[in-house]
Amino acid sequence: MNTAQLRQFLNDHYDRYDQPTFIANDPISIPHRFTQRQDIEISGLFAALLAWGQRKTIISKCTELIKRMDNAPYQFITQHGDEDLKGLLGFCHRTFCDTDLLYFVHWLRWFYQSHSTLEDGFLIGSTQRERLENFHNLFFSLPDAPQRTRKHVATPARGSACKRVNMYLRWMVRQDARGVDFGLWTRMPAADLVCPCDVHVERVARRLGLMTRKLVDWQAAEELTAHLRAFDPTDPVKYDFALFGLGVEEKHGTF
Repeated sequence: MNTAQLRQFLNDHYDRYDQPTFIANDPISIPHRFTQRQDIEISGLFAALLAWGQRKTIISKCTELIKRMDNAPYQFITQHGDEDLKGLLGFCHRTFCDTDLLYFVHWLRWFYQSHSTLEDGFLIGSTQRERLENFHNLFFSLPDAPQRTRKHVATPARGSACKRVNMYLRWMVRQDARGVDFGLWTRMPAADLVCPCDVHVERVARRLGLMTRKLVDWQAAEELTAHLRAFDPTDPVKYDFALFGLGVEEKHGTF
């Protein structure tokens, strides 16, 4: 395909997958259960950072977590007592366990004491790389931050492609008239977002010549996003829908 054909191909698949029907079977369904801004931010953060493995399992574990927070995450974060925290003990998804969860809850409470929105934590820096690195540093700035928890918030400083953090930012930042992404945060340009590179996206991107770097690291994510930005400079990560959907089609032998 030439450039014009590839753009049209991706746009067609973006139109196909960026639809309300996408929500139910995706982790984004978790924050869609809420209407209050902070509930969406908090539940979305957990849903994105716990997005490992089968989507059905991810949704199930996030549902369990939100239930442990009495289905009111912002109220739980800001008003919990020591007895309430006991209800979080024993939670585990993959390598994310209650030690990590308790620090997340502790940090979020600390942060919301001086900020009304989690967006403020992602605005430190002029480039997306700087913003993600600075958010990671801020998140682990409290003196009791467990070393083991650091792996659950990726940073470009370690070469990570930051798939889950980038997915979370897509959810929060993209202005999506179709109602999938929330567009809650308006101070970070959608043009700056970096495409999440999961296994489906990577495989299709390589097949279409949008990613050539062997390692799936931050540079690879930036390479892919640069190609997508050529198709839509103001909203490059909308093609995450197309690449993910094509990956699922390929898995089922239809692409």
